[in-house]
Amino acid sequence: MVFDTKNPLYWNSADLQAEFTRVLEVCHGCRLCDGLCPPFSDVFDRIDAEDDKLTAAGRTHDNPVHELTKADYDHTVDYCYQCKLCYPKCPYTPPHEYMLDFPRLLLRADAIKTKEHGKTLQQKLRDEITGDTDRAGKIGAALPGVMNWAANNKFGRNLLESVAGIDHRKKLPTYQKETFHAWWNKRHSSVVPHTTPQPPPLAEEGELKVALFYTCMIDQNKPWIGKQYVEILEKFGIEVILPEQECCGMPELGTGNIEKVTKTVDRNIARLLPYVDAGMKIIAMSPSCSMMLRQDYAHYTTDKAAAERVMAAVMDPLEYLLRLHREKKIALEFPVSIGEKITYHLPCHLRVQNVGYNSRDLMKMIPGLTVTMIQQCSGHDGAWSSKKEFYEISLDVGKKLFKAIDKEKPASVASDCSLAHLHIEEGTGERALHPIEIIYRAMGLSEL
Repeated sequence: MVFDTKNPLYWNSADLQAEFTRVLEVCHGCRLCDGLCPPFSDVFDRIDAEDDKLTAAGRTHDNPVHELTKADYDHTVDYCYQCKLCYPKCPYTPPHEYMLDFPRLLLRADAIKTKEHGKTLQQKLRDEITGDTDRAGKIGAALPGVMNWAANNKFGRNLLESVAGIDHRKKLPTYQKETFHAWWNKRHSSVVPHTTPQPPPLAEEGELKVALFYTCMIDQNKPWIGKQYVEILEKFGIEVILPEQECCGMPELGTGNIEKVTKTVDRNIARLLPYVDAGMKIIAMSPSCSMMLRQDYAHYTTDKAAAERVMAAVMDPLEYLLRLHREKKIALEFPVSIGEKITYHLPCHLRVQNVGYNSRDLMKMIPGLTVTMIQQCSGHDGAWSSKKEFYEISLDVGKKLFKAIDKEKPASVASDCSLAHLHIEEGTGERALHPIEIIYRAMGLSEL
């Protein structure tokens, strides 16, 4: 498997096809991921169909994987929404000699397809809308009322579907009048500089400082979650710093434009590295962003060594809190009893980071709170669920989660993933909370 996007072999179509065959030969003999998601169900069905043809022709010793065509592979690529749940389930991932990484194989295939064949005008427009979240955020911050009206206007949504292929039924995020970073700059006397001419001072022994990677969704759509987390940290005397930053690059990765992803990754590494070198953790407020920063940056950067230093410092917000509590650096106390039931959705992109059940464990410490954890994909998965051709499938992917939530009613719903919130609300009608909102209330805090 070629993982390095700077290696010319990464972009070689013949090598990709050979790699697809090699990987699927292993997967065909294993099938631990059968039924996990539409791509695996689809590709195994295709292998079995070829096997039936070979058997009927008396060719029982031939390998059905070798009968698959490029069209079969392309279909699998299109149906993958990069939940990455197959990776922790697979027994053959690196450093195993088979070196299987199915999600990255499909990302490679998508990147080669984009580079060699380009995209339709509709697909390009959709990529511009869904891939550049920073630009959408600037428009949303300037014209939140217009953006929110357009997201709920029947004529506008039908036009958006016909022009850009974004399904008119898909629930879109709501833009706020004040972004998180605007609130931060107003709250502090000095605005975060555009560049970092001097590295931040090293933290003294016992001093706790973090650099907050607030993420697009928290900044533009749910800023109160970022505000509440800042207040929680400051209650324990933890200094919060906001480095200059932009989107983590994952939405761009979903468009297949690797060159653009690399530029984004390189800029963020340059901005975050001084804080890492000063001894700070990078707290990424979204599971998808923390996964991108912690697991993927070295694959798309021009400075792998710098990327690895940043990657090693990245933490999920509640992972960080629980670690400090367990290390007895802070004492988490919950004076407000919450006599409720919570159905907690563990996001896919937290599961693949193997950091434990931090949000669940923290909520279970709250007096009176009962937590039921569900490990099912919501089906939102970045911009994939907004695409007209995949919208119905995305709801089908989330069906197990939706049924589990309905079964636990009247319990409240919580998830660390703000994108999953949209799909949960769409599939169940229940408003989803972030665990930070529940912990904040249990700590008896009032919003700044």
